[in-house]
Amino acid sequence: MDRTPDSGDTAGSAGKTGRSDGAGDASEPGAAEDPEEILVRDPVSAPDAQGRPKRATRRFPLFTRDTARPEGGGRAAAGDAPAPARQWPVLTVAGLAGIGLLITGLDVFRWGLVLVGVALLIGAALRWSVPDVGMLAVRSRFTDIVTYGVLGTAIAMLALMAQPHAPLKIPFLNDLLHFTVSS
Repeated sequence: MDRTPDSGDTAGSAGKTGRSDGAGDASEPGAAEDPEEILVRDPVSAPDAQGRPKRATRRFPLFTRDTARPEGGGRAAAGDAPAPARQWPVLTVAGLAGIGLLITGLDVFRWGLVLVGVALLIGAALRWSVPDVGMLAVRSRFTDIVTYGVLGTAIAMLALMAQPHAPLKIPFLNDLLHFTVSS
């Protein structure tokens, strides 16, 4: 049984304690009852299709029942395709990163780590361009693109700047390093 706030409650159904975080008294009716019974403490609007009150605020609910999939987290291929074909974006990125780590382990560290960085940049490009990327979608699209892009760029640039015989030289980073070490 869902309960809605009284129309006279001006605090947005803050309960007896006056708190709006959902932590009311244990003496409230329905507070320690069956966990399937939900006590609605937030302002509500018209009921949804099932007749339950709909939330009118953007506040997080007191109890989370499920986790939503990230945007683009659907299958990358049809449902009747074999599992590797459905997850080809994450397998591509993981395969390239694995090959890069193997090359790094074979003592060609610079180009192996560049390949790991490029694999993450390919992951960012896939997350941006492909609508459904399967398990490559971890968070929101924007957060995934920024995370993959920044980490891929940082790994590739640091690998190219590693000594000895660095193919990429950025003067202000060298000066910064000498300033911090000499201080």
